[in-house]
Amino acid sequence: MCIGVFIWQDHPLYPLLLLQNRDEYHNRPTKPVEWWEGCEILGGRDEVAGGTWLACSRGGRFAFLTNVLELQTLPEAKSRGDLPVLFLESIKSPKEFAQDLVKEAHQYNGFNLILADLQSKTMVYISNRPKGEPILIQEVSPGIHVLTNAKLDSPWHKAQRLRLNFQKELIKYGEGEIPVKELIPKLMKDKVKADKSKLPRICALDWEYELSSIFVEVDTPLGCYGTRSSTAVTVRKNGDLSFHESYLDNDMWKETTVNY
Repeated sequence: MCIGVFIWQDHPLYPLLLLQNRDEYHNRPTKPVEWWEGCEILGGRDEVAGGTWLACSRGGRFAFLTNVLELQTLPEAKSRGDLPVLFLESIKSPKEFAQDLVKEAHQYNGFNLILADLQSKTMVYISNRPKGEPILIQEVSPGIHVLTNAKLDSPWHKAQRLRLNFQKELIKYGEGEIPVKELIPKLMKDKVKADKSKLPRICALDWEYELSSIFVEVDTPLGCYGTRSSTAVTVRKNGDLSFHESYLDNDMWKETTVNY
């Protein structure tokens, strides 16, 4: 599970500013943010399946993925983490890539996918859920958006809470510089859980409750599950990009920043 909040084409300094938490088992092998060998992709990497949840390219392309919370998944499904990589390696526009993906979307477990091309100022959202419904490709409008493990801008507790707190910070700094590194502990380490009456009731209630905070941490029979990295991505109007990640490494929090 993951959550991300971003402002798109609606700030005088930042065409894109995103804060994102990645939730996963702490013992799942993962590489922190770095340039991938042999290509022009920058992002973290899942060492089990080889894909990513959030990455960008030197050419100004950007992709961000979350899983859809659902009761049953297919063990033989293709890895969803491949989708951002396939987009970043392609030359198709976000809309063209999404349209082609529709034909194969059923081969993946539930996903939400954001695709952006900063040079053409285009961003689209595509999801292959709910099952049985036509796949909708949506152009993302300028403004603030939150992506959780449901549809884009779904009114889940943690989505609404993150959006509100993010808006407060944007108002605080107005049209000036935003210290995004400071926003990670302020916004992305929030452990406040939802009222159980407001949970979506898709899976076991206790599990949904544990996942209902922005920052997740829960012990399971398979080991500790929860937020293992928090990322801040900023793109300035002059093309400068900053990719800052706070991540767990052997139970210790570390930081890394890549600028280009």
